[in-house]
Amino acid sequence: MTINRRNLLLSGAACTGASVFGFASLDEAFAQATGRLTVCLYPEPPSLMLGLTQTTPAFIVAGKIYQGLLTYDFDLNPQPGLAKEWSVSEDGLTYTFRLQENVRWHDGAPFTAHDVVFSTQECLPEIHSRARANFASVESATALDDHTVEYRLKTPFTAFLQVFEASGAPILPAHIYKGTDYRTNPANESPIGTGPFRLKEWRRGEYIHLVRNEDYYKEDLPLLNEIYFQIIPDSASRLVALQNGTVDVTGYDNIDYVFMPAIRESADFGITHDGYQFAAPLATLEFNTRSGHVADKRFRKAMLHAIDRDFIIENIWFGQAAPATGLVSSPTRYYKDTGPLYPYDPGQATALLDEMGLQPDANGVRASVKLLGIPYGDMWTKLGEYVKQSLSQVGIDIQIENTDPGNWASRYSNWEFETTFCFWYQFGHPGLGITRLYHSSSIAKGIYGSNTAGYENPEVDRLFDEAIREIDEEKRAAMYGRLQEILIEDLPNAPLFEIKWATVMRKGVKNVVTTAIGICEGFETATVE
Repeated sequence: MTINRRNLLLSGAACTGASVFGFASLDEAFAQATGRLTVCLYPEPPSLMLGLTQTTPAFIVAGKIYQGLLTYDFDLNPQPGLAKEWSVSEDGLTYTFRLQENVRWHDGAPFTAHDVVFSTQECLPEIHSRARANFASVESATALDDHTVEYRLKTPFTAFLQVFEASGAPILPAHIYKGTDYRTNPANESPIGTGPFRLKEWRRGEYIHLVRNEDYYKEDLPLLNEIYFQIIPDSASRLVALQNGTVDVTGYDNIDYVFMPAIRESADFGITHDGYQFAAPLATLEFNTRSGHVADKRFRKAMLHAIDRDFIIENIWFGQAAPATGLVSSPTRYYKDTGPLYPYDPGQATALLDEMGLQPDANGVRASVKLLGIPYGDMWTKLGEYVKQSLSQVGIDIQIENTDPGNWASRYSNWEFETTFCFWYQFGHPGLGITRLYHSSSIAKGIYGSNTAGYENPEVDRLFDEAIREIDEEKRAAMYGRLQEILIEDLPNAPLFEIKWATVMRKGVKNVVTTAIGICEGFETATVE
């Protein structure tokens, strides 16, 4: 590859000041403009077609292949993606996007506004549950010309600018998918996108190999020649691979957090918690509030009072978490700090159980509750064991039910549990990440990411409905603030902690985290020495 340094200098901001571990200068960026980056990946995604597969591992890889109209900075402000400009009418009903020009699909076909209309109005609403909900408010979508798309909404949907990132609304090639069965189209195995990298090889169980898109519309980008995603199932092996240089980057919880203190002390690695603001995962103790003891909010409050979340953060998550202060994660827009949240107080827990008339038997047991263990790794197993031990101190007998990931998801979605753990993505806005969990219209058996708690509150429904339509920013913020107060009082689920996922990079790796999307972003300006 021959790099035109003059054009790189002219493009300026694309390579400077954009990341947590940024370039010292454009000269340094130019010097590092070739190379191979290796990223740890686990579990292996079932597919890279983002319309069909929304798992995080799929997004880590396919976020370099597909693109959305927008991305988001660390403060969750929209930034250009395939759209270079956008405007919103004063009544909040019309959104107009001006698209990047000279963009081509990986097969050479031109990208146009017709691809955007097809993706968001035909394909994704059929195969992508989140997109189906996000675009339900659209009355019409029109390609005004090849590089302009206009959306007219039925009613204001004030989270609309937050729905266009690549996992929620990946833009797909209409010339490949239109008129086909989206789920069985052969292109699903060889994805065709507009992103800075294209798929070269996928050796199942070993690695996924992406190579530079030589026709990328941003001149002289990407800077890397290739990316290998190394599939490493074993946690200890992932750590060894990072230490010996087999992999350059790992993210999320791919490294067991027990090893994070030592990694933080090493000069061989860089760590950042940026890049997770859009997801902003919030770990909760989930309740099926339809029956049993957990149907009574006093019991739910007693359980939360009996759990020492500081102990969990320090001894199970090893500092990779922060205490939750509500059912909205703090990086999310309209977050409100509702103050002290059911602090660890076994005495208060016992008082609430006494109030319910739950007296201890000869063995000290007041009540038994089944906990469906979440099979997502050792930390979650340890969390279940801790909660069992901690709640036993106030007379609540926790019976842990262990299962595999598929069965867990099925039982959870079909309300076949009393309690379980989960962690919820916020998607930058409570209207996207929170409404689905607590609005009564979202009570849908068999649907993951819905109101599995069975929580119903007419005032909460009204506030959610009004807040998403309210175009006055101050009034909207007040509504979301009131919602958070009600949810903390009703406690349909117990917020435990905000997960502080980490991206770990070997020394010499730069610009892999440039937005709130983190390592799921395109790696346009990433380099490795």
